[in-house]
Amino acid sequence: MPKTSHSPASVPGPPTGASPRRGRRRSLRDWTSTEPGAWSIVLFPSLAAWAATGPTWTSTWLVALWAVCYCVQFTASRWCKSRFRRRYLTPMLTYALILAAAGVPFLVLHPAILWWAPIYAVLCGVSLLASWMRRERSLWSNLAAVLASSAMAVVVAPFGSRCPAPSATDRLTWPVAPALFPGVGVEIAVSFALALFGSVLFVKTMIRERGRRGYLHASWTYHAVLVAVGFLCDVLYGVLALALFARAVALPLVARRRPVPVKAVGITESVMSLLMLVLIPLGA
Repeated sequence: MPKTSHSPASVPGPPTGASPRRGRRRSLRDWTSTEPGAWSIVLFPSLAAWAATGPTWTSTWLVALWAVCYCVQFTASRWCKSRFRRRYLTPMLTYALILAAAGVPFLVLHPAILWWAPIYAVLCGVSLLASWMRRERSLWSNLAAVLASSAMAVVVAPFGSRCPAPSATDRLTWPVAPALFPGVGVEIAVSFALALFGSVLFVKTMIRERGRRGYLHASWTYHAVLVAVGFLCDVLYGVLALALFARAVALPLVARRRPVPVKAVGITESVMSLLMLVLIPLGA
């Protein structure tokens, strides 16, 4: 904040009680995600696998751990983006300690899940690098988030009641532990990855890349191919892809004639996310 020549007494202060309220709001924002729609991207693939494979205490535990992982991620991203300001350190360390306390017992009981550690280390590194560069809205950063969230369907699926769970003695290599990759989990993960990346393209055509023909044509082409692939695989996937294609075409056309509020885009994507959550497990 720029310095002035005024003395502290000569500068009018905020109304009584306003500063503490602002402080409390700022403190709360430090602990919560400022992107409500991100929660659906983060949790819906794992919740879809949790429901499709039969909920168990173990799979529920794992989904809860993934939610805490997201809390660690978004606070760590803010810390990196701010160039390590102390303000964001306490939330990050608190969430990390909660994750360690709840996660280490899970790893002791299910060590085979460590197969995923290198993959998620890379994806987390990409996310933090994007935050450091202040490119967290870039296409490559969004792709890393989509892959991390979608892959959780494969991570969660083996612990469902309808899948043979990997035993504690399983090795950490795929040929020895095929139970780590049940077909239903892979199918849900791929379906969400394709659908969510389409959402990334669509949102860019409506907000950050609005008016750029290249992004618009890429979005329309991608969604058209998604419709064809969807109906080839399953009618429910086709219906979902058709709904995604319709909104990807209609809203940008409407935006050419009248402003479309960001809130309307967010509501549309919330509806599409719920549609994914319902149709993808049913199709799998």
